This record gives sequence, C-alpha cells and structure tokens, in this order.
Amino acid sequence: MKNIKKPLIIIFIILFVDQLIKIYIKTHFLIGDEIRVFGLDWFRIHFLENKGMAFGMSWGDKLGKIFLTSARLILSVIMFIYMKRLSDRKGNNLTVYSIALIFAGAVGNIIDSLFYGLIFSESSIFQVATFFPQGGGYAPMMLGKVVDMFYFPLIDTVWPDWVPIVGGNSFRFFNAIFNFADASITIGVCLLIIAAFINESKAKKESKKLSSIKHTETTEQNTVVTE
Repeated sequence: MKNIKKPLIIIFIILFVDQLIKIYIKTHFLIGDEIRVFGLDWFRIHFLENKGMAFGMSWGDKLGKIFLTSARLILSVIMFIYMKRLSDRKGNNLTVYSIALIFAGAVGNIIDSLFYGLIFSESSIFQVATFFPQGGGYAPMMLGKVVDMFYFPLIDTVWPDWVPIVGGNSFRFFNAIFNFADASITIGVCLLIIAAFINESKAKKESKKLSSIKHTETTEQNTVVTE
C-alpha cells in the first residue's frame, strides 16, 4: 500500500486542480470568452467545449460519445490495475508516475463527460452556465461536454507568398485549445517514452554485465581444466 501512495497523491492533485479550473471557467465565462494572461498574446484563456476527445477533437454523434466514454472508463480501470501492480512490484518510479499522470488526465475528462451534463446548465455565447440548475442539466449522463480553456498561439504569422499552396495564408502554432487534464496526459506520455528508453538502457547494461560474468566464469573454468 505504501508504494501506491505517491501515485494516488499525484492523481488526486491533478483531478482537484483540473476540476477546480473547469468549474470556475464553466461558471464565469461565456462560450468564446477570451482573456490574455498577464497581457501576453501567446498565453490565453479561451473557453470552448468539445464532445470528449483531447485538444478539442470529436468523434461521432451521441453513440460515438457514449462509446468513447465507455472505452475510456474501461481503459482507465486497466491502466489503474497495471499501475498498482507495477507499484507493488516496486517498478521504475518514472513509469509509475507517468501512468498516474495519464490516468488522472483521462479520469479528469471522463468526469466532464459523465456528470457535467447533469450538474450544469448549457453554456452559450449569451449565457454563463449555472451549477445544479432548476429543471436539471443540459444533457444525460455520458453526454456531457469537456471544458477546454488553455490556448497558446506561440506563433501567429502569415506564410510567405513564395511558399507553394499555403503562400499568403495565415499560420498559427499551437492552435489547439486544451485543458489541464489534456496537459497531464501529454506530459505522462512523454515521461512514459523517456522511462521506456531508460528501462531499455538498464536492461542492455544488465545483459552486458551478465554476459561479462558468464565469460569470466567460462574463462576460469577453462583455466582450471587446462591446469
């Protein structure tokens, strides 16, 4: 149980911060509202909602949304079981923490999909949503929309006219709008890749070490036989 405490703390903190931000945005912003953080052009809070995939993407209609949420629930359970087993076996800490980040991000967006349609009124360009509205929320369970708000248009320029096809068109990077849970998933995936490289490097070193030991033992045995 001790080994799983730190990953659980990470998960709790991420879920708490994620939901705190989303609830504030949902109950204080109109759809499309935007503010520049510290007056910066490249760091903005821009309120949008999506049907459940990361970075504002969507897939299918109601059935697609239900399937996506159900698949996420199943994968999250599998991910948590794997994380706990890995933690119990005292596996690589970086691997365990990266899975905790991915799990927390996935659950953060699942919460939106499962419950936000039940506990909030509809957000629009004219009306801010209310918490636990009279008459119920805007959608049934599993059909809630995911709240997105972070926007980092780091590059906002125009392609030179001499560039084929896109010349003269506007170019903006990074154009996706995302939330704290999406960021947690992205960081977790990056750390998981790094952990995989570290684990592979350690495995190769261990393999070389064992080969060296076996070679030494074989040499010593041959020496004894010769004598």
